[in-house]
Amino acid sequence: MDHTITMATVVQLRKGAYGTTENSPVTFQGFPMDEITRKLETVGYVAPHIEAKVVHLQSEELLPLNTAGELWIRGYTVMLGYWDEPEKTRECITPEGWYKTGDIAKLDAYGYCRIVGRCKDIVIRGGENIYPAEVEAFLHTHPKIHEVQVVGVYDYKMGEELCACVKVNDGMECTAEEIKTYCKGQISHFKIPRYMVFVNDFPRTPTGKIQKYKLKEQMEVQLGLGPK
Repeated sequence: MDHTITMATVVQLRKGAYGTTENSPVTFQGFPMDEITRKLETVGYVAPHIEAKVVHLQSEELLPLNTAGELWIRGYTVMLGYWDEPEKTRECITPEGWYKTGDIAKLDAYGYCRIVGRCKDIVIRGGENIYPAEVEAFLHTHPKIHEVQVVGVYDYKMGEELCACVKVNDGMECTAEEIKTYCKGQISHFKIPRYMVFVNDFPRTPTGKIQKYKLKEQMEVQLGLGPK
C-alpha cells in the first residue's frame, strides 16, 4: 500500500470514523496522532463505554483477534429498535443487546477496527469465503483502473465465481489478461476474478450508491450464467 500514500494524503488525512444510524452514529474513531497506515487501513478505535466484538457468521461464536467475521456493537448508543417493526428489531439486536451491523470486520489487540466488507456481499467459491472489498482494494492499485466492483456470479461447479466489473481511466486501454497477470503472486489464486468485464458505469441508487445486486444480475445475463 505504500505507493498509494502521497504527501497530499498525509497532509489532508486527519482521522477515520465508523458508525451506523442504529448506533447514533459513531462507534469507532481514530486519533489525529495515529500513524498513517492506521488511518488508511482502519476506521479507528472503539469509543468509550462501547463494546465491540467479531463473531463467526454462522455459529455467532466469538472469533480471535485479527480474524474476519461480523462486527457486533453493544452500548448506550445502540437504538432501542425500529419503530413498529419488532421482527426486524429481533433480527438485528440480540436479547443481550448486541447490534448486528452486517459488516465484515477485523479487530486488533489495540481496539482498532478494519472493515473488510458486507455480509451480504460475501462470495462463497468452492467453500472459500471471499470478501469482494479486499479484492477491489487490490485492483484499485492497478494504474489503469479508475473504478472496480467485484461480485459473485453463478457457477455450476464452484457455486460462485468472482466477476470484476472494471472501469478504466479515460484514454487508457486494458485487457483481462493484463489485470490477471497483475494479480498473480500478489493475491491468493482463488481471489483472482475468473471474469473481467469492462464497463462504462455501474447501476446506482438516486443517491449514487452502487447497486451490487443489480450488477450481479446484469453480469449473469451478459455472461450467460445461471442454473440450466
